Amino acid sequence: MSNNWTEHVAQAWNEHAANWHSRSAEMWEKGSRKTILPLFTRLVLPQDGPVLDAGCGDGYASRKLAAAGYRVEGLDLSAEMIALAQERTADALPVRFQQGNVAELPFADDHFAGVLAINVVEFAESPLDVLREFHRVLRPSGILLLGILGPTAGPRQFSYRRLYGEAVIQNTMMPWEAKQLAAENGFQLVEEAPVYREGVSLELANSLTSELRQALSFLTLFALRKPEG
Repeated sequence: MSNNWTEHVAQAWNEHAANWHSRSAEMWEKGSRKTILPLFTRLVLPQDGPVLDAGCGDGYASRKLAAAGYRVEGLDLSAEMIALAQERTADALPVRFQQGNVAELPFADDHFAGVLAINVVEFAESPLDVLREFHRVLRPSGILLLGILGPTAGPRQFSYRRLYGEAVIQNTMMPWEAKQLAAENGFQLVEEAPVYREGVSLELANSLTSELRQALSFLTLFALRKPEG
């Protein structure tokens, strides 16, 4: 990432940290993120090895995973988010938080059994660089759970001002593009799970193609495996 992009993303999330923190528990327990950890913990077990919560925000998911017995590294570009994560974490939990850039992960090759990255790659200047970093730090057969915003999800507003020629902190990568980019760069699709916007009929959605389901989603989850060898 260029310094300007990185600085702008960090500044924006520092400014949004308190608001995010006030809503994070609700999102993870009852809202748009409630299905994420059940899917992740079905595919990656505590005994498989350490896991990375990339773009961990205030650390809510990291703490939930640590409380379930996972060894967790939480990383976020925002210093304010990391401060919130650290102040709410009990010493006994096997979780560590640090500020860092997902495009330049401070971890060894083949280190993690799983990587959780929800609405993170959309805020990268180069999604390709970030996917390559996730692939590098994952062990063979490790799982990346990637969450990508749907085309009309509210947080897409972060990219709107580009239409006025202004600098923005969000790329416009669509779920289908993320899926294809991952497939072309060393990942195998294990599972695809849309999180639909309110009002979407499941009966209708289940009759549609993958691309049309993505169009109705708030976000789409892609469980991706790094192959052996």
